[in-house]
Amino acid sequence: MRSKNKKSRSSEAAKSDFTPFASTILSADRHRLNGHRSALVWFTGLSGSGKSTLAHALEERLFVDGVRGYVLDGDNIRQGLNKDLGLSPEDRKENIRRIAEVAKLMVDAGILTFAAFIAPYRESRRFIRSLMRDWPYYECYVKCPLAACEARDPKGLYAQARASRIDNMTGITAPYEEPENPDLTLETDRRDVQECVDILIRFLMEKDILTLASRS
Repeated sequence: MRSKNKKSRSSEAAKSDFTPFASTILSADRHRLNGHRSALVWFTGLSGSGKSTLAHALEERLFVDGVRGYVLDGDNIRQGLNKDLGLSPEDRKENIRRIAEVAKLMVDAGILTFAAFIAPYRESRRFIRSLMRDWPYYECYVKCPLAACEARDPKGLYAQARASRIDNMTGITAPYEEPENPDLTLETDRRDVQECVDILIRFLMEKDILTLASRS
């Protein structure tokens, strides 16, 4: 017990030695260089709802227009940065915490960032919004009925969950807490990908993240 307390005090002391370095290049400077503002758009929804599909389709459309955007995708991140995390509630929260911190750095770097993660818990989504309180942040609920997601089942996860071959499957054996006040809702069982991308671009223009000039 004594060594644990000593380690805790040592860790706190080390934290107090860290002083953030203030860059001489401001976000506004990066925005002028890019011709558009940076922001974080977080796509939340069930597996199979279309989060990654929409995020990448939006990234591709904007890339053609010269917009600097990047997708942080759940499966990709779990191949590297978060490969040590499982699907327990605690690991899911840590997964989202790490990604939110990475996304914040990317927004500071002037990149229009799209995060495609289930983020099943309202607590985690509140954390993201709090972390991004000084930055443009928009929660996009990719809404799709569970039955439609199961019918798509692009990764075969629902079938495995129904057969008890995987645990903690969101929507089956683990909860998804539906967003209460998302900034944007896209019903992907009613709209196709391109229509959703059009809506997203109009939304970003309304928020002054994109302008007609940045898309010319």
